[in-house]
Amino acid sequence: MTQSQRPFWLQQALEREAPAPAPPLQRHIEADVCIVGGGYTGLWSAIRLKQAAPELNIVVLERELCGSGASGRNGGCLLTWSTKYPSLRRRFGAREAARLVRASEQAVLEIRDFCERFGIDAELRIDGACYTATNGAQSGTMARLAAGLEREGLNSWSALSEAELLALTGSDAHLEGHFSPLAGSVQPALLVRGLRRVALELGVTLYEHSPMTRLSRGRPARVDTAAGSVTADKVILALNAWTPGLFREFDRHLVLVSSDMAITSPAPAKLKRLGLNHGTAVVDGRTFVHYYRSTPDGRLMLGKGGNLFAYGNRIVGAFDRPSRYRPQLAAALRRFFPDLRADIAATWTGPSDRSATGLPFFGRLDGDGDIYYGLGYSGNGVVQSLLGAKILTSLVLGRNDDWANCGLAQGPQGRFPPEPVRWLGAMTVRNAIQRKENAEDRGDEPWFWDKWLARFADAAGKADKGG
Repeated sequence: MTQSQRPFWLQQALEREAPAPAPPLQRHIEADVCIVGGGYTGLWSAIRLKQAAPELNIVVLERELCGSGASGRNGGCLLTWSTKYPSLRRRFGAREAARLVRASEQAVLEIRDFCERFGIDAELRIDGACYTATNGAQSGTMARLAAGLEREGLNSWSALSEAELLALTGSDAHLEGHFSPLAGSVQPALLVRGLRRVALELGVTLYEHSPMTRLSRGRPARVDTAAGSVTADKVILALNAWTPGLFREFDRHLVLVSSDMAITSPAPAKLKRLGLNHGTAVVDGRTFVHYYRSTPDGRLMLGKGGNLFAYGNRIVGAFDRPSRYRPQLAAALRRFFPDLRADIAATWTGPSDRSATGLPFFGRLDGDGDIYYGLGYSGNGVVQSLLGAKILTSLVLGRNDDWANCGLAQGPQGRFPPEPVRWLGAMTVRNAIQRKENAEDRGDEPWFWDKWLARFADAAGKADKGG
């Protein structure tokens, strides 16, 4: 990825730091733990392992720069699993579902406290999240969810009055909304680059521009790069959307789908007039959602998931370029803020590894080696990657605790059909959802066929929320 191709957040973060060097690996080394992937999952895991067992020799290999993947280019929305509670309960039972919801809410505060402790200025603002309805068909969804959470003693959501909704979102396109204070926003690349610094300070060894070229699954395992190699007692694969291209056993359990984002030029006075001088993440009720938030320097970031589906789960060039959906992003900005009159300064896109359940999964690779993995965040990864690191830490250290025994630590829970059926099915469902939601926006009744097809996406939960 050249400098001109770097997503907005990452380029902004790199301009603000003087990073400690992390040269490419050019020799053979040995380690207790080798982590492949220098994003949130890999760096959180390295940090937690080093804090739990300082004597461990931990090596992280990153294919480009830490933050080049999803961790440095997502929307920066700090969202929890509270809206996933029904799915979690169906799969893992009420007790485990409640534990995961509470843990995700606590993780928001843990990230805040970690940044304060280690001096990471990631523009993190715990200003909550607002989930809204923008047409009549979406109305009542959050009210039903909040009622269910209330019955379980888990509810952090409160309904907003019409005036409160307008004041918080800055847009009269929203018909109803619910607010939770246990959420917020962050500059995602500043966070991952901060994790990089802390990992190095704790004694983790990091090699950038060192993509894995081969993995030997013996004891010890061996990870090869273009000019070096690592033998390690244990390996963590923290590749996320890049995993299925290297490990075909995961191909049927994921579909790669883009999340596309746009950010405006600074317009702090205009955003202040709209009431958007806070870090609240706003998410609408579509299946492939719109999400937006302001930044501390007075920009407005808006994203939308579910645009580009990758055939064969290939990382295509479009994932590393400005968004091909810029006109749709501009139209969404006009719909929400017709009077904003702020230019789009940049657009970018990235692959989201959406699992068949809409939930991430973790486990140990089949074979002789102690090789662990975590992926499938499905567009909700900024907060959840910290929980994933807790799972991976417990697995690597051989603990017998709630995280090692977590329902999410049992490997993939569902699968998609093989190609070309998967891609054709994804495109059929996506197009049906678009027709259905366009009809609902107009106040028309969608076709029965489109409603029926849309249920396939809804069964796995809402998608791609920019976190």
